[in-house]
Amino acid sequence: MDVLIHLFVGLHIIGIAALLGGFLTQMKAMGRGTARFVPAMLHGAATMLVTGVILVGLNQADDHHVNNVKIGVKLALLIVILGLVYVKRDDEKVDKGLFGLVGLLTVANIFIAVLWT
Repeated sequence: MDVLIHLFVGLHIIGIAALLGGFLTQMKAMGRGTARFVPAMLHGAATMLVTGVILVGLNQADDHHVNNVKIGVKLALLIVILGLVYVKRDDEKVDKGLFGLVGLLTVANIFIAVLWT
């Protein structure tokens, strides 16, 4: 079971890398006001959602302690991120504030995962 959990942790990290990487590649465009949500951001957020749900299930099935409050906060942030990216995915440019919010929520999600013990 540990191998399966580690596999999905790796896939979860790939998802966050795609989401954050897509954001970072648009930082220069954000300065010009022409940033857009790239497909990598949508796919990364969706990957995080699917692998996160699977990880919670696998950890509970393996009798590991799962901090439900932490998972709930991370899920709420991810749903907001996924919703914003999904709704605005076809727009040629996204408002700087909205684009920055997605980046901020993404970074917050990372720090919650790492620092909340």
